[in-house]
Amino acid sequence: MSLAFCGNENNSLAYNVDRGVLNNGCFLDALNVVPHIFLLFITFPILFIGWGSQSSKVHIHHSTWLHFPGHNLRWLLTFILLFVLVCEIAEGIVSDGFTQSHHLHLYMPAGLAFMAGITSIIYYHNIETSNFPKLLLALLFYWVLAFLMKTIKFAKYTEHSVGLRQLRYCITGLLALLYGLLLAVEINVILGRRYLCFTEATEVKPPEDLQDLGVRFLQPFVNLLSKATYWWMNTFITAAHRRPIDLKVIGKLPIAMRALTNYLKLRKAFESQRRPLGSMPQGPKWIWRALRQAFGRPLIISITFRFLADLLGFAGPLCISGIVHHISKDNRTIQPPIKLLGVYFISSQEFLANAYVLAVLLFFALILQRTFLQASYYVAIETGINLRGAIQTKIYNKIMRLCTSNMSMGELTVGQICNLVAIDTNQLMWFFFLCPNLWAMPVQIIVGVILLYYLLGISALIGATVIAVLAPVQYFVATKLSQAQKSTLEYSSERLKKTNELLRGIKLLKLYAWEHIFCHSVEETRGKELTSLQTFALYTSISIFMNAAIPIAAVLTTFVVHVHISEEADLSPAVAFASLSLFHILVTPLFLLSSVVRSTVKALVSAQKLSEFFSSDEIGDEQEPNATMPTGPSNHKTIPSCPRNHNNKYQAVPLKVVNRKRHPRDDWNNYSHEGGNPPPQEGDQDLCIRITSGYFTWTDGTPTLSNINIKVPFGKLTMIVGQVGCGKSSLLLAALGEMQRVSGTVTWNIPTSDKDAADDGDIEKRGSVAYASQKPWLLNATLVENITFEMPMIKPRYKAVIEACSLQPDIDILPQGDQTEIGERGIILSGGQRQRIGVARALYQQTNVVLLDDPFSALDIHLSDHLMQEGICKLLREEKRTVVLVTHKLQYLPHADWIIAMKDGTIQTEGTLKDIQNSDPKLFEQWKTLMHRQDGEFEKETVAESMTVLERKNLRRAMYSKEAAKTEEEHEEESVESEEDDSLSQAMRHRTTIPWRSCGVYLSSAGLLLPLLLLSQLFKHTLMVAIDYWLAHWTSHVITAKMDATGRNCTVAQECGFSHSWYLSVFSVLCCLGIVLCLVTSVAVEWTGLRVAKELHHNLLSKIILAPMRLFETTPLGNILNRFSSDTNTIDQHIPATLECLSRSTLLCVSALGVISYVTPVFLIALVPLAIACYFIQKYFRVASRDLQQLEDSTQLPLLSHFSETVEGLTTIRAFRYESRFRQRLLEYTDANNIASLFLTAANRWLEVRMEYVGACVVLIAAVASISNSLYNHLSTGLVGLGLTYALMVSNYLNWMVRNLADMEVQLGSVKRINGLLKTEPENYEGLMAASQVPDGWPRQGEIQIQNLSVRYDTTLKPVLKQVNAHISPGQKVGICGRTGSGKSSFSLAFFRMVDMFEGRIIIDDIDIAKLPLQTLRSRFSIILQDPILFSGTIRFNLDPEMKATDDMLWEALEIAQLKPVVKTLTGGLDAMVTEGGENFSQGQRQLFCLARAFARKSSILIMDEATASIDMATESILQKVVMTAFADRTVVTIAHRVHTILNADLVIVMKRGIILEYDRPQALLEKEDSVFAAFVKADK
Repeated sequence: MSLAFCGNENNSLAYNVDRGVLNNGCFLDALNVVPHIFLLFITFPILFIGWGSQSSKVHIHHSTWLHFPGHNLRWLLTFILLFVLVCEIAEGIVSDGFTQSHHLHLYMPAGLAFMAGITSIIYYHNIETSNFPKLLLALLFYWVLAFLMKTIKFAKYTEHSVGLRQLRYCITGLLALLYGLLLAVEINVILGRRYLCFTEATEVKPPEDLQDLGVRFLQPFVNLLSKATYWWMNTFITAAHRRPIDLKVIGKLPIAMRALTNYLKLRKAFESQRRPLGSMPQGPKWIWRALRQAFGRPLIISITFRFLADLLGFAGPLCISGIVHHISKDNRTIQPPIKLLGVYFISSQEFLANAYVLAVLLFFALILQRTFLQASYYVAIETGINLRGAIQTKIYNKIMRLCTSNMSMGELTVGQICNLVAIDTNQLMWFFFLCPNLWAMPVQIIVGVILLYYLLGISALIGATVIAVLAPVQYFVATKLSQAQKSTLEYSSERLKKTNELLRGIKLLKLYAWEHIFCHSVEETRGKELTSLQTFALYTSISIFMNAAIPIAAVLTTFVVHVHISEEADLSPAVAFASLSLFHILVTPLFLLSSVVRSTVKALVSAQKLSEFFSSDEIGDEQEPNATMPTGPSNHKTIPSCPRNHNNKYQAVPLKVVNRKRHPRDDWNNYSHEGGNPPPQEGDQDLCIRITSGYFTWTDGTPTLSNINIKVPFGKLTMIVGQVGCGKSSLLLAALGEMQRVSGTVTWNIPTSDKDAADDGDIEKRGSVAYASQKPWLLNATLVENITFEMPMIKPRYKAVIEACSLQPDIDILPQGDQTEIGERGIILSGGQRQRIGVARALYQQTNVVLLDDPFSALDIHLSDHLMQEGICKLLREEKRTVVLVTHKLQYLPHADWIIAMKDGTIQTEGTLKDIQNSDPKLFEQWKTLMHRQDGEFEKETVAESMTVLERKNLRRAMYSKEAAKTEEEHEEESVESEEDDSLSQAMRHRTTIPWRSCGVYLSSAGLLLPLLLLSQLFKHTLMVAIDYWLAHWTSHVITAKMDATGRNCTVAQECGFSHSWYLSVFSVLCCLGIVLCLVTSVAVEWTGLRVAKELHHNLLSKIILAPMRLFETTPLGNILNRFSSDTNTIDQHIPATLECLSRSTLLCVSALGVISYVTPVFLIALVPLAIACYFIQKYFRVASRDLQQLEDSTQLPLLSHFSETVEGLTTIRAFRYESRFRQRLLEYTDANNIASLFLTAANRWLEVRMEYVGACVVLIAAVASISNSLYNHLSTGLVGLGLTYALMVSNYLNWMVRNLADMEVQLGSVKRINGLLKTEPENYEGLMAASQVPDGWPRQGEIQIQNLSVRYDTTLKPVLKQVNAHISPGQKVGICGRTGSGKSSFSLAFFRMVDMFEGRIIIDDIDIAKLPLQTLRSRFSIILQDPILFSGTIRFNLDPEMKATDDMLWEALEIAQLKPVVKTLTGGLDAMVTEGGENFSQGQRQLFCLARAFARKSSILIMDEATASIDMATESILQKVVMTAFADRTVVTIAHRVHTILNADLVIVMKRGIILEYDRPQALLEKEDSVFAAFVKADK
C-alpha cells in the first residue's frame, strides 16, 4: 500500500480544486503544516548553538528563576494543547483506517504540530531561565500563524456544514481557541516586560531566596512540569549515592516556609480574633479558626487536586469495561465514515469505541490522576509542616512568658510541655495531612456506588452494603488498637524505668550478686508488656485480615446475588472485571476511614490541650499600672509580676516606709553619708535593688514572703543567710520578678543598655543579671559554651574564671577538654562539677549584678574557700559588681558588706555584721558558735583526697578507656568519614546494600513460625490469582454460550444447557478459602513478630546482665538504654507491620506481572527496560530516603531538648535577658527539622510519581499487547479483562513495595544494633567447684592471703596491680591509702573477681576464689561503694532484696548506720518508699543506707571503698566507732580518702602505682620519719 499526502485512490477527488483551493480538505491540512515547519526551522539552530555565553545571567539558581508574566498559564495551556493534538493524531489514524490507501494529511500535520508544541515550551523555558526576552519574537510569529491557519480551516468546515457530530470539527475549534489563548499570553509578556515597542524594558530582580545559594529547596520556584514530577530533585537524590546527605547538603528553607514567617501569619490570624475589649477568646474553637485563616488556602488547593485525582481514578474501570466490550463484539463492522470536502470524518462515538484509543486514554488518565494525587499529598504535607513550625514557635514564645509558679507548683511539668511539642503539634500536622481525605472520601464512595449500580444493577448495592456494614467494625478495631498501644506504652515506660535503674546500679548488683533479682523484675514487667502487645497484635491482624477479606466478600456476595436475581444476568467479562476494579477502589477510602477518624479525634484533643496551655498565666506581659518610686532618678525599674491579682495593690509607697527608723549604725560612712536618714535621692543612687513592704506568693494561697523590706547596696557584697526553707531563694526570684507579687514594690537601679527605655517600670527593661541557680542548669553544649553563654570569648577572663572555680583539673580529665559535650546528651557530671560550671557562667558574664543562690552547697570546703577568695572577693570585687550571695556557710559572713538574715519568710534583720552584733547579740552569738563548728570541719578536712578529687576520680574512671572501646556507631561513622578513596567507596557501597544479615537474624528468631508464614503467604496469593482466573474463565464461557445461543436460536443461554451454578459454586469455594487464608496469614505475621520480639528482648537482657563491667564502663549508658527503648519498640510494633506490607505488595506485584505475561507473553520484552528503570529508581531512593529519615530524627532531638532545656532554665534565661537569643536558636532548630521533613516528603513524592508513571506504562503496554493478541490471535476476552485488572493493580503496589523496602531497611537497623550487643562475651559465671561444694558459712574466719597478684581491667590494657603480696589475719581492721589512681579500688574489686586476675591468686579461708562460681563468691562478701546507689521501692527492698533478713536484723542494721530515728519517722517504717535514685534522701543519708545494707548482710568480710565521702565529720566519727564495735570479730578492709579515719586500724597498706609501698601497723609507720604514711597524716592535720 503506497503512501501519499492526500492518498492515491484512482478518483482525483482528493486533488480537485475546481471550487477554489481553500475548499479542498487536503489543501487545508497542508496549509496547517506551514507554521510548525517555520517554528522548527527557526528555533532548532538557536537551541543548538547554546547561547548561555551572551545571556545576562545573574548569580542565582538561574535555572529556576521564572519571571515572565503568565508563566504557569502558558505551561497549562501547552499541556492541554499537546493532549488535544494527541487526540487529533489518533482521530486521523482511526478515520484513515477505513480507506484503501494511507492519507498522510489526516495525521501528519497534527504530528508536526505536536513536535512544534514541545519545541515551543522547551524554547520558552530556555529563554526564560537565561533571561533573554527578545528571542520570544519567534514564538509570537508562530502563535499568530498557527492561530490564523486553524481559524481558516475551522471557518471552511463550518461553511461546508461539517458540524458538532464530527469529532474533527470539535478538535479544530478547540485548537484555534488554544492557539488564540497562547497568543494572548505572549502579548501579555510583551506588555509586562516591555521588551518590544517600548523605549526601556522593565527591570526585574530575582526573589531573595534565589539569590541565596544556600536555599536548595526549589519546589516553590521551578516550572509546572518540574513541580509535578519533582524533576529538580533528580540531582539531589542521585548525589546521595556519592556522599551522605546532611544539613549542609539540604541548605536553608525558603523564606515563605520558615517558622518565623508562618508564626507571624498565625499570630496575625490570632490577633484578628481579639475581642473589641482586647481579651483573647478562650477554648479550642479559636485555635481552629486561626489555623483555618492562616493555612486554609493551600488546604483547599490540596482538596481540589484530590477531587480531580479521585474522579480520574474511575477512568480505569470504565476503560477496562470499554476495551473488553469492544473486543467481545462478535462482528466488528462499523458504519463507514462520512466523506465531506473529499476527506473522511468520524463521530466521537466511533472514536471512543476503538479499543486502542481507550488504551491511550487510560494511560493519560492514569498519569494525570497520579500527578494530581501526589500534588495533593505534597501540598497537604507542606501545609502541615508549616503549621507545625508556627505552632512550635508560638508554644515557645508562650513558655518564655510563663509564670514560674505554674512550673514549681506542678500545674505544668516539663514532660507536659515536651509532649505538647513532640506529640500534639504532630497530631495537628497529621490532621492536616489527612484532611483532604475527609472531603474526598464521600465523593469517592458515592461515585463508586453509582457506577457499580450502572454496571450490575441492584446486586451492586448489596455488595456495597457488605463493605459499609464492615466499616464500623473496622473503626471499632482501630479504637481497640489505639487503646492496646496506650497500655503497651505504660508497661514499656515502667520496664524502661526498671532497666534504667538496673543499668545505673549494675556495679552494685554484680558486687552483691543481685543481678538476677532485678533481671527477673524487668522480665516480669516485660511479660505484662507482651500480654498487651498480644492484644495489639491480635487487633492488628484482624485489621489486616479485614483489609484483605472485605473486597473478596463483597465481590462474592455481589456476583452470587447478581446471578440469582435475574435469569438474563449479563455477566460478561466487561461487567465482571470493571466491577472488580471498582470494588478495589471502594475499599481504599473505607480502610482510610478508621485512621482519619482517629486522627481527627486526636487533633481535637490536641487543640484542647494547646488552648489550655495558651491561656495559662504569664509574667509581666500585660501590664497593670506600675508604681515607680515617687522620688529618685529616672532609671528606677519597678517590676510587675504575674498578673493574677487584678485588684491594683501597687500604689506608690511613701518614702518613710522605705527608710524605716533603724538603730544608729556606724558603717553608713562606708557609703559617704553621715548617720541618720540619708537624703533619699543619694541613698537610692547607692542602692541596686530595693523591695518595699513586699508580699510575694507562688500560688494564690498565703504569701511565701511577707512584709519584705530590703536594700541591696550598689557594688557591694550582700549575703542572705537563714535556715533551710526560710525563703532565701524565693527572695532572689521575687527580686527578679519571677514570683507573684501581692503588694509592695520592687525597684531596680541598673542602667539598661538602651537608655531611652529607662523609665518604663517594665520587667522587660531590667538589664541583664547574672544568676546562678541553686540547682545548676546546663545546656546541651560544650563546656566552653556553657560558661561563656553566648558572650564573646575573652581568653584571659575565661582563664581567671576557670581558675577561680577550680575547673582546670576537671577539664583535663574530660576527653576533649573544654570542648566536651556536657548536659543531657553528653558526659554526665557530678553535682559539684555542675554547680561550679553554673557559678563560672555567672562570673564570666559582664553584668553589673550577680546573684548566686547557694553556690557552695555541693562543694567541699577547699573549693568553697577558693571560690570565695578568688572568685567572689577578688574577681567580682575588683570589677565593682553588685553581688547577692545566698549561703549556709556562716564563716564567710565577715567578708560581707551587708547581711540580710531571714526567718520563716520574713526579714529577721539586715545590716553590717557590726550592726547585727549591736542590735541582735543573741543571733550574733548563735552565728559565732556555728562559724566555729564549720571552721573546725575545715581543720579536719584533708588535703590528700577531698570530695572533689573523688568526683574527678569517678569521672576519670568513667572515661578511663574511652579510646579502647569506641562504640559500634562511632566505628561506622569513622569508616564513612575516612578519606581514602577505597574505604570511602566501600562505605558507600555498604550504604546502598540492604542489611540482609539482620533480616536473617530477625527471621531466624521466629523458629517454626517461619515456614508457616512463608507457605501461608504463597498459598494466599496463589488463591487470589485463582479466584480472578476462574472469574475470567466463567465470564468467557458466558459469552461463548451467548454466541451459541444466537447460533441455535435459543432465546436464553440457559435453554441451550448453560448453567451458572457449577461456575458459581467453584467461585464461592475459592473465595471462602481465600478469606480463611487471609486470616491465617495475618495472624501468622503478627505471631512471628511477637515471637521475635520476645526472643530478642529476652536474649538481650540476659546477655547484658551477665556482661563484664568493662562493657558498661566503655559504652555510654544512653546507647545501651536505646537498645531497650527505641530499638525494642521498633521490633515490637513496627517491623511486623512493615514486613506484612512488604511481603504483600511484593507478592501482588509478582503475581500481577505473572498474570500479564501469561495473558500476553510479548509483555515480557517490554518488562526488561521497565524493570531496569524500577531497579535504579528504588536504588537511588532508598539511600536518599534513609539519610533523610535519619536527618529528620536527628534534627528533632535538639529541638525537643531545646524546649525541655528552656523550661528547666527559665529563671536563668529571663534573669540574663536572653529570651531573644533562645528564640533565635529555636527558629534555627525548627527550620532544620522542617527542611529535613520537607525534603523527605519531596523524596517520597519523587519516588511515587516515577513509580506511578512506570505503572502507567505497564498498563499501556499490557493493554495494547492484549488488544492486539485478542484481535489477531483470538485470546479469550475474559483473560484480557484479567490482564488489565492486574495491570492496574501493579501501578498501585509498585511504590508501596519500594517505600516498604526503604522503611524495612531503616527498621532492620534496630535488629542490627541489638545483634551487635548480643555478641558480647559474658563473664565466666561457672567455677571449678559447684555451688553445693562450697561450705555453708564460708568464709567463717575471714583470713585473706594474697599471693603474687596482678590485675588488669582488660586484656588490652596495662596491669593496675603488679605482683601484690599481703596477709590479713581473721578479724583484722586494715586501712589502705594512697593517692588517686594508685590502685586502691582495683584492690577491693579483685576480691569480687570484677577485674581480670591474670596472675597470682587470692585465698580466703583456704579456698582459692578463682575456683568458686561467681554468684556464690559475690554473695558471701559485703562492700560499700563510694557512690551511694538506692533503687526505687521500699526501704526493706533496698536493704535486703533477697528477703532473707528478719525485721529485727534490718532495724539493727539501721541503728548501726544511725538511721533508725530517720526511718522511724517515715510513714510505713521499713515499707516506706524510696523514689528513683533515692532522691527523697540527702546524699549523706543515702550513703548511710548503703552502710546499713552491708551490715544487714552479716558477712565476715566487709570492704569499705571510700564509703564516708559524703558524710559530715560528726556522723563519720560515730560510724568509725560503731564499725569497730559491731564488726569486732570480722575482717574489715577500709579504703580511705581521709587518712585520720584509719589511724586506729590494725594494719595500714600504702599503695602507689599498683604496688605496695608500706605495709605495717599505723604506729610503726608514724614513728618512721620518712614514711609516706606519716607525710599523708601531716598533710591531713
